Amino acid sequence: MRTVLVALAVLLGLFLAVVGLLMWRYRIPPRGPVALTMAGFYLVVPVDVVPEAVLGPLGLVDDAGVVGVAVLFVLRLARARRVLVDSGVDFGRRRRRG
Repeated sequence: MRTVLVALAVLLGLFLAVVGLLMWRYRIPPRGPVALTMAGFYLVVPVDVVPEAVLGPLGLVDDAGVVGVAVLFVLRLARARRVLVDSGVDFGRRRRRG
């Protein structure tokens, strides 16, 4: 049991590191990582809309749907931010003086 908890802690740490890196690299607003975190939480919680115990592999469809929607949401946030930056909107970046 202890090994499982350590493994889960390591996976959670890696997940948070990746989310933080993506937020920093692509300057994604906090609601994007929150959506990804909630999707990950939905995967871990044993209560499902469509339980795997009843429907078998078909029960994974809702899990995949939740993760897919969260990923699409974050991609739309990143794309919208890129469009704004390309159009000249400044989000507090420091500009180089030359």
